[in-house]
Amino acid sequence: MKPPYAITEKILQLIVAISEKIGAINAAYLYKPPTELRKKNRIKTIKSSLEIEGNTLTEDQITALFDNKKVIAPKKDILEVQNAISVYNKLNDFNPYELKSLLKAHSILMKDLATNPGKLRSTNVGIVKGSKIEHLAPIGANVKGLMKDLFNYLKKDNELILIKSCVFHYEFEFIHPFVDGNGRMGRLWQTLILMQQYPVFEFLPMERLIKLRQNEYYGKLSEADKKGASTPFIEFMLEIVFEALDELLKSQNHTLHVEDRIGLFKEKAGKNNFTRKDYLNYFKNISAPTASRDLKWAVNQKILKKKGKQRLTEYVFT
Repeated sequence: MKPPYAITEKILQLIVAISEKIGAINAAYLYKPPTELRKKNRIKTIKSSLEIEGNTLTEDQITALFDNKKVIAPKKDILEVQNAISVYNKLNDFNPYELKSLLKAHSILMKDLATNPGKLRSTNVGIVKGSKIEHLAPIGANVKGLMKDLFNYLKKDNELILIKSCVFHYEFEFIHPFVDGNGRMGRLWQTLILMQQYPVFEFLPMERLIKLRQNEYYGKLSEADKKGASTPFIEFMLEIVFEALDELLKSQNHTLHVEDRIGLFKEKAGKNNFTRKDYLNYFKNISAPTASRDLKWAVNQKILKKKGKQRLTEYVFT
């Protein structure tokens, strides 16, 4: 069965606005942000996602762990960060359309933190806030079937991926397939789904914006539960996506460095031979001498192989 939700006017407006932002990001070569920004955003993502779950480590402490330095902090908090770094570093190894991949990711994220990491729960669970049961998850015996249905929707439904990623996120939290780690896994998997069509999401710190609106995030999950449809949660998450893209555009008056340009062009050129003219046609705002320096640097770094001389010179990525 297709999960229940409605396409509202607000959702349609947000989809249009997000599409415009993605177009602007592609035009500014920000679909793969500069190396230093990618690292900063990854650290912000990990900090915010774990902070939502009660982790106390600061951005400086997470940066130190990212650089394999020692940190004095609660052992559990350090382990949560180390596991998160491991799983985010392997994002491209996971297939967002396979349950097997999701289980593998959970086993890394929750290693030594949860009972049976990487295994779907078979017991019954509920989410308690104060003295009140906030959410009673489906019974353990139904979890495997519900997750298979959810992945079938993700794989086979022709809905826009922006909407499907939000639906998956909500339904994942509703099913609550693991004993622990469901919040961070649901947010991680939405990122992974979006990355397949829009590479910029790999390094977009949506988690930070969710953390800033944490009460509303949980409120929209609860509202969707009560309505029996994920519509309010879809609207909320599309707002987060829009804000994250808008923030990236506003903060990026940066100049691409040589390694950034070479990395971007590698994605375009692949294994094909190309000339300096091809490189200049792609990066229209740089001069011919800058292009020559870029290509010379890449050859010296053994990133490119060069053949021919003067106007007949061609390059290929190693």
